[in-house]
Amino acid sequence: MRTSISKNISNPQEFKQQLLIWSQSHREVTFLDSNNHKDAYSQYDCVLAVDAFTSLKTDYFNAFDDLKQYQQTTQDWLFGYLTYDLKNDVEVLYSANYDGLAFPDLYFFQPKKLFLLKGNTLEIQYLAMCDDELEDDFTNIQNTAYNLQPTTYNALSIQQRISKEKYIEKVDGLLQRIYQGDIYEVNFCMEFYAENATIHPLEKFLKLNQISEPPLAVFFKNNKHFLLSASPERYLKKVGNQIISQPIKGTSKRFDEKEEDDKSKFSLQQDPKERSENIMITDLVRNDLSRTAEKGSVKVLELCAIYSFRQVHQMISTISSTLRADSSPIEVLRTTFPMGSMTGAPKISALKIIEDTEASKRGLYSGAVGYFTPDGDFDFNVVIRSILYNQEQQYISFSVGSAITSLSIPEKEYDECLLKAKAMFEVLQ
Repeated sequence: MRTSISKNISNPQEFKQQLLIWSQSHREVTFLDSNNHKDAYSQYDCVLAVDAFTSLKTDYFNAFDDLKQYQQTTQDWLFGYLTYDLKNDVEVLYSANYDGLAFPDLYFFQPKKLFLLKGNTLEIQYLAMCDDELEDDFTNIQNTAYNLQPTTYNALSIQQRISKEKYIEKVDGLLQRIYQGDIYEVNFCMEFYAENATIHPLEKFLKLNQISEPPLAVFFKNNKHFLLSASPERYLKKVGNQIISQPIKGTSKRFDEKEEDDKSKFSLQQDPKERSENIMITDLVRNDLSRTAEKGSVKVLELCAIYSFRQVHQMISTISSTLRADSSPIEVLRTTFPMGSMTGAPKISALKIIEDTEASKRGLYSGAVGYFTPDGDFDFNVVIRSILYNQEQQYISFSVGSAITSLSIPEKEYDECLLKAKAMFEVLQ
């Protein structure tokens, strides 16, 4: 049982930062921030969950079954992530590439303390065992210093796992697979990393969030494992029996000059390569959702719509379905995972080719992070535009990718990857 009270917050923007800074003393933290985007599908402006009462940590083997049991047994708020490598639980696949991060394949926790902010109203929910701490915690949050003192560390040496020459060679190889008919589209990613690296995760997240202002920002901490995410992409949301997916495929650069920026946006909208890759993934998502949907309920609400963010313009489609009564929340995740925007079509062929072509294990990158509510609803984003940090091993990683289709030009795909990496480079250097 949870004790729940509401508070009026006069300055929500300042309070969000106080909330995040206050949370840092806890071992487990999930902070979600919409950055005031007018998102029709977001229920809250900001969510903070801290301090695990129970948790689930496992590798990929039977991971979705374990999660289903944990979610149904707990029937409470759960926060955590699904790594890309849970593909090995869904299909007969493997992950043998280099992994410098060593995150668990799946991790969720039941928070003792939960804060839900919408407009000026803050709802606080504490488990009964710690509800006597609620008022003191609220006072401490309000008294938390708003500004952090900057921390100085040695400069990071960021390296590229695949050179530009090797990248172009690998894309040429993927194009041959497309011409042979093995696949229609594949999302090919490469890793940037730093070893013997020390950073202040909160400082880096605040900077990343400031320069990107994404609708699905996440600061996630599990002891020494950190995710600092500026994701613009929703993977999957469930409210009642309604499911929403919003895959992103298609990217163009932002410009300071309005005329140039509008031209970039228009070019993205009209680009046949970008539209074809978005439509292919929209069809893949429709097919995935149909596996748990009522007959005839899968609909495309938006096709190839253009959304503008601080760093880039993006092409986004929105697909909905009505969940069958005999399908569980976990089954929706299992039958759509990994998300189509980060894999390709046909999905299983793309997953196999990705493993053979990429040089790093994706891990949490291109997985999903989010939460379940007590009644089985959920909201998960796609882990892209994100920095991953293993503090104990002093290893930092961020990856970027693009969709390879028959219309791809390898050099342009490489440039798109660098565009997506721009914010992470700026934050870390």
